Amino acid sequence: MKISYKWLKELIDITESPEEIGKLLTATGLEVEGIEEVETIKGGLRGVVIGEVLTCEKHPDADRLSVTTVEVGQPDPLAIVCGAPNVAAGQKVLVATVGTTLYPTGSEQPLVMKKSKIRGSVSEGMICAEDELGLGTSHAGILVLDTDLPNGTPAADYFRMESEYVIEIGLTPNRADAASHFGVARDLKAVLGRDIKLPGVERFKVDNQDLPVEIIVENTEACPRYCGVTLSGLTVKDSPDWLKARLEAIGVRPINNVVDVTNYVLHELGQPLHAFDHAQISGSRVVVKTMPTGTTFVTLDEQERKLADYDLMICNASDPMCIAGVFGGIRSGVTGGTTSIFLESAYFSPAWVRRTAQNHGLKTDASFRFERGTDPNMPMYALKRAILLIQEVAGGQVSSEVMDVYPQPVSSFQVPVRYRNVDRLIGKVLDRDLIKNILQSLDIRLEEVHEGGFTAIVPPYRVDVQREADVIEEILRIYGFDNVELSESLRSDYLSDFPVNDPDKLRLRITELLAASGFNEIINNSLTKPGPQQSIGESLLGESVPILNYLSEDLSAMRQTMLFTGLEAVAYNLNRRQRDLRLFEFGKTYHKVNAKYVEKGHLVLFVTGDVQVETWFEKAREVQFHDLAGAVGKVLAALRVKNIETAEADGAIFQQGITYTLNRKPLATLGLIRPQLAKKADVKVPVLYADFDWDYLLRQYSPVVGYQEVARFPEVRRDLSLVLDRSVSFDQLKQLAYKTERQLLRDVNVFDVYEGENLGGKKAYALSFILQDYQQTLTDKVIDKTMQRLMLSFEKEFGAVIRK
Repeated sequence: MKISYKWLKELIDITESPEEIGKLLTATGLEVEGIEEVETIKGGLRGVVIGEVLTCEKHPDADRLSVTTVEVGQPDPLAIVCGAPNVAAGQKVLVATVGTTLYPTGSEQPLVMKKSKIRGSVSEGMICAEDELGLGTSHAGILVLDTDLPNGTPAADYFRMESEYVIEIGLTPNRADAASHFGVARDLKAVLGRDIKLPGVERFKVDNQDLPVEIIVENTEACPRYCGVTLSGLTVKDSPDWLKARLEAIGVRPINNVVDVTNYVLHELGQPLHAFDHAQISGSRVVVKTMPTGTTFVTLDEQERKLADYDLMICNASDPMCIAGVFGGIRSGVTGGTTSIFLESAYFSPAWVRRTAQNHGLKTDASFRFERGTDPNMPMYALKRAILLIQEVAGGQVSSEVMDVYPQPVSSFQVPVRYRNVDRLIGKVLDRDLIKNILQSLDIRLEEVHEGGFTAIVPPYRVDVQREADVIEEILRIYGFDNVELSESLRSDYLSDFPVNDPDKLRLRITELLAASGFNEIINNSLTKPGPQQSIGESLLGESVPILNYLSEDLSAMRQTMLFTGLEAVAYNLNRRQRDLRLFEFGKTYHKVNAKYVEKGHLVLFVTGDVQVETWFEKAREVQFHDLAGAVGKVLAALRVKNIETAEADGAIFQQGITYTLNRKPLATLGLIRPQLAKKADVKVPVLYADFDWDYLLRQYSPVVGYQEVARFPEVRRDLSLVLDRSVSFDQLKQLAYKTERQLLRDVNVFDVYEGENLGGKKAYALSFILQDYQQTLTDKVIDKTMQRLMLSFEKEFGAVIRK
């Protein structure tokens, strides 16, 4: 955002240099990115001074040249050869001294003054004409001055040329209140303790009632306040030079005097305005409303746009004229033939303007301010200010009453503030009167003041100050960060609460864990081709989410599973002879469930190739299911997930695998991908795959760590061999064992499984049981009794035969 230094000085008394003002603004949070000097005349007439012609004689070798001596305030007069026909002794003239650079009108090349000889006579400068100085186009003769200024006075002083400086501010999104010269002046008012001088509008008056306009606001949510007035008998033409120069200095292109005034007030006060050609307002009615979806509207850039039912429009009795707060229409704008206007000044809802601007891809000076939040108390003043300026540059009479539709005034924000939090966050105890003065200088009133704090009444234009921490930040930035001394021990503090389980920290922990286990992280596109997903559609949540404006068929759908995008990464590496892969990815899948869109977080692992490279003492070993299961176990252990049960994995995706469940809800699924699915991504080798429900996994994490004293009494191991039906899994045996013996059983493990024809279609498990009592040493009698209960349970529930 560009701020004119001269313009700023009209709003607040400034004696500081532009550089000093830049430092003050940066210290308050309005970071100044640069200060540029804007010259009224290129070169600033530096090196050009007032001189007096002492003598003037004809050149002995040239009829059209004169040899002069000119006094320019130096010890000795300058000898200058001049070709102007009107040069004469006694004249006050402008002299470009040796070393001066001039930028003549109509010339692309600058002219540098050098000491030279012209037809044998020395010339130490040049007596200048209007065009040679860049002041105009005349070359009829030198400029002759009527002045009593002493010789040697810089020409810039004679013409009263005051340098203009443009301050470039990197405005942060939260500081919409500072998006104008008035807004910047408010911060300087608080820092410097000087009053702001807003232009008066007392001269505004209604001249007649010749052009009344009825205003109807149908959507007061989108438009809480709407002001307007008509002006007739004006002349649309080019703006005067002062208005053009003011706008050009801040990078705004002049258009005509009426439009230029609306832009002037926008950058002066931060209030967007819009001028309509009154002749285009059919029915003398302005209606603020939305239009049906699909309604076409042609904007000022001659683009036909289709409106949505949430686009707020400014309409006449029959047609839309303008996209409210964003962009005008091609038919209702001010042209050279306009003689009367309706001038709008409104407060539009930031959310409504933001949505419309994004919908149409439009970013204007008006939408920039409206979608961040303007001052709802500014429209009326800005309207009168603009009318007075338009009358000054275009004439005209106010031809209607000023209309102000404001059914529900916007309230100020009430923010309770406690002094102890002010002291804690700033890191220094400030005098309570100083805090009061700082806030009042920012237009923030204090109510309900007591020993412990107060209630801050924040004006509605400060949309970024709605919390206690925001008010404290306002105090600190005006008091000055540099004025807070560093304590002997640095520390930080905060008011906000942080989540017990920080998803980013937990993700980083698992990332580091997997990386330390030999895995490499991959990041895949969330867009994919729909074909592979459709082959397992029944196993996926909801419906696919297609892309309406996709660039290619391969990127035409959002992924419902991370399986195929991960397999594409596997294929990419395999094609480059990287066959031993351990990959993991954090990402999201996208689903349409009951007409609503759902996003789910996932963590997936892919393993293929050898888990162990060949060496002189050990052969290579191909990765197995238990290698992946070990990695999955590490993740679950790191997140302290317990009481996991197992179930069979989805056969549509896995050739063989298991699903870990918690509270009967899937937590992670792992196993060998079916070869026909892998081939859809051109992967022809076995790939092991694990898919975590990351969102559910995060909810199960607890930061609380339990500690337990090392047992003083020894544990006992007992082994048991069982013959059972092949359908019975180890997990079932394990669950039954813990259900049967809850006090002494510490662990159950399977160390051998045998299936042979001699077992008649059954299988044999060799199990180990760890028993331990934390209160006393186990006796043989207690151990035998416990094992007997376990054997009876296995026989009763699964028909097990105990091998003794």
